[in-house]
Amino acid sequence: MELTDLKIFVKIAEEGNISRAAEGLGYVQSNVTARIKKLEAELGVLLFNRQPHGVTLTEKGALFREYAYSIIRLSEEAVHAMEDAPYPSGSLSIGIVDTLHCGSFIRALSDYQAKYPNVSLSFITGSSPDLISKLLNYQLDGAFVTGEFPSAKLVTEYSEQDEVRLLTTWNAPSLPDLSRTKWVVSPVGCPFRQALESWLRSESIPLTNMIEVSSLDTLLSIVRSGLASTLLPSSVLSEEYADLNSFPVPEAFRHATTSLVRRNDRFGSKAFSAFAELVKVNFAHGTD
Repeated sequence: MELTDLKIFVKIAEEGNISRAAEGLGYVQSNVTARIKKLEAELGVLLFNRQPHGVTLTEKGALFREYAYSIIRLSEEAVHAMEDAPYPSGSLSIGIVDTLHCGSFIRALSDYQAKYPNVSLSFITGSSPDLISKLLNYQLDGAFVTGEFPSAKLVTEYSEQDEVRLLTTWNAPSLPDLSRTKWVVSPVGCPFRQALESWLRSESIPLTNMIEVSSLDTLLSIVRSGLASTLLPSSVLSEEYADLNSFPVPEAFRHATTSLVRRNDRFGSKAFSAFAELVKVNFAHGTD
């Protein structure tokens, strides 16, 4: 088994197509196909289900992908460790939930780029479950996620708690009539949508009168237009959204925790460790 075989396998798994993977790697397709067949023969299992328009991972293939990501990442970290650079370098990929407090994050990012220009940064947005999946599959070095994800495979580097509030243009001393309220929510998997569903369920109100959007800016713009209301952490009430009205929600749904997490790997990345330290400093020194 060669490292190149693992990289080819991972690329095919990501693309879901052998020809696109070959093109991305700069190989001829016949070479890629032969390397995968050789790898499957060595392992004694099929890694992919071949289909007319692409491939999908078999159950064994999905399991092997976790090991392949781990081996590739460890090989990269071993090279960096042997270089013994006195400062962080290489690549750093971080996942981010849309509702992350932007001001503190931008400060951390600015400080990091100024201090460690030899690190190549990339950021991926998504829901917390999606980001956790990418993190465990070695597609991310760390991720900001909201909610609780207890796992022996994860380590929390930093956490902060925010207050969840009902955001609306409703201008009155008391809550609007929840049974008549139109809602705008993030896709399934968002913890704030889950909190809203639980709250309404406790009031015997179904979450049916709603608009689903995936962009935080779009969601907040809809609230600001008066078209719908939502549940989000109070930290989003800044800059152009600072004038939105907000109401406290019942205690059971009032708190949300956002954490910077990483895999519980034996060998850590200097680039990520330095990033985590700057996050702690910038987030601890207040919010906008």
